[in-house]
Amino acid sequence: MGTTILSFQNRVVIETLHNEGRSLRYIANYLGFSKTTIFNELHRLNSEYQAGLAQTDFERKVSQRGRKSSLTKNLKHLVEEKIQVQKWSPEQVAHVVGIAYKTVYNWIDQGWLDVRLPDLPDHGIRRHRAKEKRGTFNHGRSIEERPHKVETRQEFGHFEADTVLSGKRKGQAVATFVERKSRLTIVKRLHGSDRQAMDQ
Repeated sequence: MGTTILSFQNRVVIETLHNEGRSLRYIANYLGFSKTTIFNELHRLNSEYQAGLAQTDFERKVSQRGRKSSLTKNLKHLVEEKIQVQKWSPEQVAHVVGIAYKTVYNWIDQGWLDVRLPDLPDHGIRRHRAKEKRGTFNHGRSIEERPHKVETRQEFGHFEADTVLSGKRKGQAVATFVERKSRLTIVKRLHGSDRQAMDQ
């Protein structure tokens, strides 16, 4: 069974729907995850579920695990076998090994693994988000162009916008706008999943 990796936007939607009183089944169907995944996520904290706190907890645990790992010969062989033979995604490999999934992509980009993006189960589609069919947000800078100080989350006023498509409810989407320093989050239900719906 594959390992599920939740994004911060997924967590925002989970918090929003949970606060609306939606059932586990509804949230799971909306996002396309299992009920077990949603249940475990809602119980990640020892307090009322909040997407920001849950994401912080997730990042802390990933960071702690990541410091224990480096690309040894054995790890290189393991990652290559999981991706090439067992057809695992970098996200699945990273979760099992205990490193950040971006590290696996970096190893691929830098040529440290005998793996290419076309070798991945999704052929690198998730890596190149420009190929996605969902609408793109036209305003502001792309993530690649933003200043380094934005990455440090020391300055207030920098927002990230993203869309989360429903896994099983075709055409339904939610837009999230997250202020990076404070984690202030604005959630907006969209009337579609194209660019026009996002720009409205």
